[in-house]
Amino acid sequence: MLYLHDVWVNWFEGEENGYNVCYFHEWRRDDVIELLDQVPLILVESVLYHYIENELGELPQGLLNDIYQKAYLRKNHERVQLEHCFVVTDGKGILAVDTIGYNIPIRKSRLIPRQEQLVYDMIEQHEPVNYHFEREEGTKEYHILSPEPSLMKGLTRKERQLKQLLFMALDQLYSSKNVAEVRYWYTEWSPVGYQEIQEMEFLDVWNRLYEEVKTGWSDKHELLCENLVKGQPFFEKLWEMEHSEKSELT
Repeated sequence: MLYLHDVWVNWFEGEENGYNVCYFHEWRRDDVIELLDQVPLILVESVLYHYIENELGELPQGLLNDIYQKAYLRKNHERVQLEHCFVVTDGKGILAVDTIGYNIPIRKSRLIPRQEQLVYDMIEQHEPVNYHFEREEGTKEYHILSPEPSLMKGLTRKERQLKQLLFMALDQLYSSKNVAEVRYWYTEWSPVGYQEIQEMEFLDVWNRLYEEVKTGWSDKHELLCENLVKGQPFFEKLWEMEHSEKSELT
């Protein structure tokens, strides 16, 4: 088995979408960075790699058996044994995973560029391990609270976080079924359509608003998000956290 040593990780917990597991250039100064003293490296087929990266499904039992208690965390000058922690790659993407005692990839991290290159060098002469795993039929379903990757493509970490906050606020707006409120917010977004908006039914207004804001990110998106979350303590806290975040490491 291949092993990596002295691996810096920045865990993102409970993320089913790979776009929320930030690459090194988006790590922040107040992220909690840990050091893996030793971690097994597994080369797998792309279908399994993408499953691990973009879902929170059960990991193949064969993989769990292979890497059981073979990783160590360095903490306060001590080596702490981890049950199921590993670095997985398909030769293109690379991901560190820690199940924290479960059988699903609860925590995920990217690697720093130097160690990514080391992974590519180490697997060059190796073939992927073919693990059998059960997967529910059908493609993964994306929705407003788990947006499809194309809606997040090209955005910075801050923009992705704010866009997901905007979607959460829009989802709450949908749940309210308040036609006057949704007409107000769509008018804020598109003032030129005021007269038409006043005649539209709730679903038509909400759907049109969502369709127009779901692509890209701009100052206009950010202003709508800021105004939508005002007066809602939980959403306001998320907004403030994102605007008070310290800068990236690089």
